[in-house]
Amino acid sequence: MTLDIVVVLVIALVAVILFATEKLRIDAVALLVLSSLALTGLVDTGDALSGFSNAATITVAAMFVLAAGLQNSGALSGIGNLLGSAKSPLQFLIMLFAILAVIAPFVNNTAVVAVLLPIVMAATASIGMSASKALIPLSYVSQMAGVCTLVGTSTNLLVNAMARDLGHPGFTMFEFTSFGVICFVAGCLYLLTVGRWLLPEARNPELVEHYELGKYITELRVMPESSLIGTSVGEAKLGEEFGVFVLELLRDNQKVWSPRSQTLEEGDILLARGDWSQLDELRKDAGLEMNAEFKLKQHSFEDVEQVLAEVMIAPQSRLIGSSLGMLDPGWHHDTTSLGIHRRGQILREELRHVRLQVGDILLMLLPESGMAGLRKDTNVIVMSERQPDKPGGWRAPFALITMALVIGVSAMGWAPIAVTSLVGAVAMTLAGCLDAEDVYDAIDWRIIILMGGLLPLGIAMSQTGAAQFLVENTIGLVSSYGPTVVLAVLYLMALLLTEFMSNAAAAVLLTPIGMSTAKMLDVDATPFLIAVTFSASTSFTTPVGYQTNTMVYGAGGYRFSDFVKVGLPLNLIFWALGVIFIPILWPF
Repeated sequence: MTLDIVVVLVIALVAVILFATEKLRIDAVALLVLSSLALTGLVDTGDALSGFSNAATITVAAMFVLAAGLQNSGALSGIGNLLGSAKSPLQFLIMLFAILAVIAPFVNNTAVVAVLLPIVMAATASIGMSASKALIPLSYVSQMAGVCTLVGTSTNLLVNAMARDLGHPGFTMFEFTSFGVICFVAGCLYLLTVGRWLLPEARNPELVEHYELGKYITELRVMPESSLIGTSVGEAKLGEEFGVFVLELLRDNQKVWSPRSQTLEEGDILLARGDWSQLDELRKDAGLEMNAEFKLKQHSFEDVEQVLAEVMIAPQSRLIGSSLGMLDPGWHHDTTSLGIHRRGQILREELRHVRLQVGDILLMLLPESGMAGLRKDTNVIVMSERQPDKPGGWRAPFALITMALVIGVSAMGWAPIAVTSLVGAVAMTLAGCLDAEDVYDAIDWRIIILMGGLLPLGIAMSQTGAAQFLVENTIGLVSSYGPTVVLAVLYLMALLLTEFMSNAAAAVLLTPIGMSTAKMLDVDATPFLIAVTFSASTSFTTPVGYQTNTMVYGAGGYRFSDFVKVGLPLNLIFWALGVIFIPILWPF
């Protein structure tokens, strides 16, 4: 083992730990990796910066713009009406899967779920179906469909780009389609039968009419006329009377010890948790007010000019990492943050100090006139009411034709996908399918930085021999059993890595290992690269393994165990299908 191999493996190990623990943003980790490789001389300047000029990086950025153009032009506006016409939950799911089969292979699946999430929730409410029966399938099937083409996910493009850099000829637009269709059909059948039975039957929140997506945490200030003054939280029996639970008592911006036994005074702030209707009822009955920290002032919830909206923090949001206290002055909407819902976690700190995460749901008060701007904001996904129908006109068919030409021209081999997607993004912008200033907001820059920063790691692992060293000391232990067993082990390794870290990072680490494995066995590398692509692009077992899972985790009211219960069998099905069909479709 050389010194270069040791350094590369240390950098890779630190990156894996940082990705898994989420101590730093994924793009920050990628830049740290890039800087470390460059400073240690493991890659030269050209290779260090090659990730940002790579065709895959350009393609992913352009595809984000194309997806935004499809959404903003109204090309997808008829989906809600179509889903709302379903006569039964089974028919609804079949229609949803058919829609995803058409859209997700050609539009980034994160963008697809962001567009369809509020539509699916409104449609399930209209037919009396529990949203929890539809949102995990929405996430899973978008992943299944996305892996069917080269452009369906950023991971597909990333593996293709790295493979080309390492000497592989790469993949065509529909290289993955044959195996992708097999997995898609098997996965849909599972979700329509066994998976449907395993999904929880949660109460449908009916977001359009009620604002009770989940348990919100908010701050209530004790006013001079409050009936709670002179009593303790325990004596007031707020849990029994209102279903509201006080998590902390803040007095002079300090947490008070044993909040349930403290006698309440004017100006005390209760950090309370409950359904929003219960919190609002307590506010009215007990003489409390929303903490002035969030600039509620004297707005009334009954004011006809004010609108309550529930919004989810989107995966690409620039609000991620921002504190609630800085949200209002730092955001261009005239909104007031009233409460926050974070699935699987009870917040016990002052809300102004809470750092926002992907999937957090905020309850906001804003002027009715501001709803149009809020719906257009790509930093959030409006959950509380259906997306309004976009005006038809010529832009909707123009966006669809443009997208078809981008895919078709590339598939025919007339121009690279990086060129056609870039031209298509420019065409949609010039046609007004989205505003020029919205182009930059449409791109998930964290993914772009992640790709640009991590691609050199794959080059370093290959050039230094680190990938070969890992193969010989891990997968090499089962090499005597033949390439099919090695393929099964590699697929399983990728599945495990993807569940606990970024799928793109897992693909970067395992692509050079796949290439080295083929070299060790003296067989074609394609089957191993296909295994890495599919395993890294389909993460079902945890809500943090893939961005779409995180998005539906809070919105569907799921528990962590729901993903394990439904997703683990599906991952094992895909693993078995991979071991059986990949060697048949791409012989060693």
